[in-house]
Amino acid sequence: MLTRRSTLTFLVDALLVLLFVIIGRASHNEGVLGTLITYWPFLAGLVLGWLGLRAWRSPQRIRFTGLGIWVSTVVIGLLLRVASGQGVQLSFMIVTTIVLGVFLLGWRAVAALVQRSRSRAQTV
Repeated sequence: MLTRRSTLTFLVDALLVLLFVIIGRASHNEGVLGTLITYWPFLAGLVLGWLGLRAWRSPQRIRFTGLGIWVSTVVIGLLLRVASGQGVQLSFMIVTTIVLGVFLLGWRAVAALVQRSRSRAQTV
């Protein structure tokens, strides 16, 4: 069942994947028009990861949900890029894996720390 929290979590993930694409395209002085061409494979990987993992049940969990979404976004995204004739070089694969890992796992880690901090403050 979709909740407000799971919907917001998905939107944060999708926006961070889009940010990854925008930063990458900007670093190569590429136009905005191609952003969707670069974005769709990774968005598809993200969506398939969310569906396959049923991520809406524990959307901010790092160990199962976050790791699974990260892996599916990277692997499916790269495979779809290859299938659609887009370039996939080793350096791109490495950067993609690292940046999306930092983005998709990093914000969950920060959210968990904030949650723990709030819980401790309320019990004191």
